[in-house]
Amino acid sequence: MSESVHLPALGESVTEGTVTRWLKNVGDRVEVDEPLLEVSTDKVDTEIPSPISGVLEEILVQEDETVEVGAVLARVGDGSGSASPAPASTPDAAPTAVQATSSPEPVAVTSPETAAAEPAAPPVPAPAGTETDIVLPALGESVTEGTVTRWLKSVGDNVAVDEPLLEVSTDKVDTEVPSPVAGVLSEILVQEDQTVEVGAVLARVGGSLSDASVVAEPATVGAPEVLAAPAVTPAAPVEPAPVVAHTPKPVEPPVQTVAPASAPAAPATAPRADAYVTPIVRKLANQLGVPLESVVGSGVGGRIRKEDIYAHVERAAESASKSVASAPSAPAAPASVSALRGTTQPMSRLRRVIAERAVASMHATAQLTTVVEVDVTAIAELRARVQAQFIEKTGGKLSFMPFFAVAATEALQSFPIINASVDGDSIVYPAVENISIAVDTERGLLTPVVKNAGGLTIAQFSAQIAELAARTRENKLTPDELSGGTFTLTNTGSRGALFDTPLVFTPQVAILGTGAVVKKPIVVSSEHGEALAIRSVVYLALSYDHRIVDGADAARFLTQVKNRLEEGAFEANLGI
Repeated sequence: MSESVHLPALGESVTEGTVTRWLKNVGDRVEVDEPLLEVSTDKVDTEIPSPISGVLEEILVQEDETVEVGAVLARVGDGSGSASPAPASTPDAAPTAVQATSSPEPVAVTSPETAAAEPAAPPVPAPAGTETDIVLPALGESVTEGTVTRWLKSVGDNVAVDEPLLEVSTDKVDTEVPSPVAGVLSEILVQEDQTVEVGAVLARVGGSLSDASVVAEPATVGAPEVLAAPAVTPAAPVEPAPVVAHTPKPVEPPVQTVAPASAPAAPATAPRADAYVTPIVRKLANQLGVPLESVVGSGVGGRIRKEDIYAHVERAAESASKSVASAPSAPAAPASVSALRGTTQPMSRLRRVIAERAVASMHATAQLTTVVEVDVTAIAELRARVQAQFIEKTGGKLSFMPFFAVAATEALQSFPIINASVDGDSIVYPAVENISIAVDTERGLLTPVVKNAGGLTIAQFSAQIAELAARTRENKLTPDELSGGTFTLTNTGSRGALFDTPLVFTPQVAILGTGAVVKKPIVVSSEHGEALAIRSVVYLALSYDHRIVDGADAARFLTQVKNRLEEGAFEANLGI
């Protein structure tokens, strides 16, 4: 008796998923809810568990194949119905996919069915003679107006559906306003640096003869590369004979199918700029500082996988060590000279808002800072032990910041005065801890909020901080994600600073700055007496509003955070 494993619904707008990795092979024993495979969609990467205990009898969808929600991925039973071995995670696991890409005949490239399927749903332009108003959308409950900071299109330019038309700034967030229709930008009604209310008409987009180029552009420009994607061809070939193991994968446009044997020295090429990359791979690349355009994908169709990111990092490290060892000492490169030197520039809208709020906070509060030194050697050792496992389980690198966040959140629950705010002659104690995370961007300092932080694990804090920071720098936050913070963490050590005196922004009454973690000799005590030891040390600086927070309150809060970090007992909080 066998039971089918289906691709489950992974969200309202998710209609298909791609098998990225099988975690079990045919014949392997599996338990209930034990992960069988990893699936990637355009929204999330996740694992699919087994619905029953038994033996994996058959794998029906190979790695890098894309199927619709509800499709049968595999069958699990008592082992009596096992098919002939077809392991999915071995090097020869996908003969059909390899055959489709290595056949000398340009199967996927010249197939008229494939060519018709890929660009099947181009955006529909606005009808000729009609115009659509582009209005300033609601950008949050408390946002009533916005300032046009930059037009990305000019009058007469073609625009596609959802293509950004302009950038708008509010006192909470900077964002782009997209076009709701395809057509031509016929009129701009609000100029740059003008401020208008929510709902105001910013521009108009209408249809014209130029619409044909807007609609046709994806088909004429992107068709050859999209046709090379393997997701449309895996089921077509069935004969393994034409497979040639040493033939380079012709995953690029059809020029490679003319003479595939003429370039044996370049079996793979860097991914296209528009190539699809799974969210977990993109996040991993961001966290490890790997530019995706420099990575060669080993998946079918040139898809970049996590293993490719790790391999790229290893090669870069080896190359750097060799170059450092072999290169003679060279004169220091001259410091770059900024183009802003000797000029006068207007403040951006965001910079003006930050300036106004900073001055207002300093005038309204009585601020001072308390600093403690913390020995985080135990955490450094824990990170070293679990780093590889953490990356494997979460796809992200384990830094010190989640440990600081967990310790601070616990201390806020013990000393809620640090998490409070002032309302006239009253002190308001929130029932939750919403941690604002200071993020440095090209536009200025922004503080997205980790909501309901109490009880979050190290892995959950790490994922939320990384995701919020990435979307902040990409200017993809909503106003609600920047509001509601009750306490702020700022990593002043990210650029090497030992500590500073961070500024408290009202209505909050405290902010914790974490300095750079450095190794230095300190005096340690043991059963044999005192001795000097090399330890990992960090300075924590708590700035607070002396109107309601006393120095003793700050000291008690910092002491609990210090003791928690120096103890280093976070194994139960890792969440992996």
